[in-house]
Amino acid sequence: MIKDINNYFTTIFYHLHTKHEDSISHQSVRILQMIQKEVEVTVRDIAELLNISHNTASEHIKKLERNGWVKKERDIDDQRKVHIHLTTEGLLVLKKNTELDEKKLQFALNQLTEEEQRMILEAFSLLSEVAK
Repeated sequence: MIKDINNYFTTIFYHLHTKHEDSISHQSVRILQMIQKEVEVTVRDIAELLNISHNTASEHIKKLERNGWVKKERDIDDQRKVHIHLTTEGLLVLKKNTELDEKKLQFALNQLTEEEQRMILEAFSLLSEVAK
């Protein structure tokens, strides 16, 4: 079952992904995803996620900041803490590199009945919830 799900997932992503226009590393995409999905993110959190040193994580953040994809903000209560947030441009880059192309997805969904579409939505919703 696991092998089948992975195969279906990669096939769907391969055929329905958006065209990649930005030159961005896999690690950078993972960092942007973390910033999007978590409530608060620090350099330490990123270092732990990627299993890299704090200095290496900091360098990644500096590069993303230079590209205009993230911004750093000091914590109001603890000035030593720096939170990282996506910019509007960062959110667009993340969307292009992780989401399915809406037109391609709509075309594929149009091949299905309303009931099949509902089943797919329910299955993705359920898997998304238990994955958290």
